[in-house]
Amino acid sequence: MIRIQSQAFDPGFELSQLKAGRPGIGGTVMFLGTVRDLSEGADVKAMTLEHYPGMTEKALADIEQEAHRRWPLDATLIIHRFGRLEPGEDIVLVIAASAHREAAFEACHFLIDWLKTKAPFWKLEENDQGASWVAAKDSDDDAARRWSK
Repeated sequence: MIRIQSQAFDPGFELSQLKAGRPGIGGTVMFLGTVRDLSEGADVKAMTLEHYPGMTEKALADIEQEAHRRWPLDATLIIHRFGRLEPGEDIVLVIAASAHREAAFEACHFLIDWLKTKAPFWKLEENDQGASWVAAKDSDDDAARRWSK
């Protein structure tokens, strides 16, 4: 399941909803991404996330389908926020659930790595010097590439 939304979410509630009625789940891995207050040595006042509606959901659906193709998953959830967020607010939630923990760990790692590099989101960071777009990081590309092997 995929949701792109501006409003905050409750990770505990989302986890319980995902697991409800699925007694075969033996391992669940959750990643929660949060706005930090420091980026490359500068204090972050806020981050604004933009995306292309329609295109974003398609990209995330493709990523989610690829995870289900690679691992025996019982359920997945990707929630990504957009709009203006302040430090301490949650941006993204990724949950992968499977009968066995290893598939859940690997799939969750894969989902967030590919989401970071393949989903059409743009981040504008605000600090004391003004605002600037966040550039793609080589380390994120390297992390995503390891799943292409």
